[in-house]
Amino acid sequence: MFNFRQDFIRFAVQQKVLCFGEFQTKAGRLSPYFFNAGLFNDGASLRSLSQFYAQAILASGLSFDMLFGPAYKGIPLGAGAAIALVEQGHNVPFCYNRKEAKDHGEGGTTVGAKLQGKVLIIDDVISAGTSVRESIELIRAAGAQPCGVIIALDRMERGQGELSAVQEVKQSFGIPVIAIATLDDLLGYLQGDAGMVQNLTAVQSYRDRYGVKND
Repeated sequence: MFNFRQDFIRFAVQQKVLCFGEFQTKAGRLSPYFFNAGLFNDGASLRSLSQFYAQAILASGLSFDMLFGPAYKGIPLGAGAAIALVEQGHNVPFCYNRKEAKDHGEGGTTVGAKLQGKVLIIDDVISAGTSVRESIELIRAAGAQPCGVIIALDRMERGQGELSAVQEVKQSFGIPVIAIATLDDLLGYLQGDAGMVQNLTAVQSYRDRYGVKND
C-alpha cells in the first residue's frame, strides 16, 4: 500500500471532507461515511488534493498525453493536477468542457488544449458513471483516445447489479480507473486509529453488505 493513500484518507478526515455518521446515498442506502470533495474549497486544501492526484497518477505508471476535466468538478481538478504534475517534472496539457456549446468567440464545447492523443479523465468520484460516459464520447468524437480515469475515492460499492460503478466503467470501456484511495484504504486507516473503533465496525459492516470483491 502506498503511504499517500493513508495520508489522503487522514487529510480528508482532517478537512471534514470525509465524515462519519449516518448518510443516505442516492441508492437509498444508509452509509456510515460520506465523502464530499466539494469541501476542498480553499487554496491550501486544493493544492494538497492536487498533489495527491499527481502522486496517484505517477504511481499508476499509466501512459497518457493530457488531462481532461469534465464540467464542473473536473475543471479545478484538472487544472490543479496539471500544476502538481509540472512540479514533479511532467508538463502535460489539460482541457475541460462546457455544459453548453459556445457559438461566439473561440466557440465549441471544450476549453484549453486540443483533445488529442491519449487522454486521462479526472473527476472526484464515479457514482452512476454518467460523467465518464459523456467524457469518453466527447474525447472519441474529437479523434482522441480515452486511456483511463483518475478519481479521489473508490467506494467499492455495488450498483444495481454485482459490479460497482468503477468496475462497470472498466468493463464497458476497457480502460483503467485509478483511485487515490479506496474503501479498503479507509478501513486500513480506521484499523490503525484506536479512537475510530466504532466507525471501523460500521464501515466494515457496510462493506460486507454492499461491497464488491477486489479486482
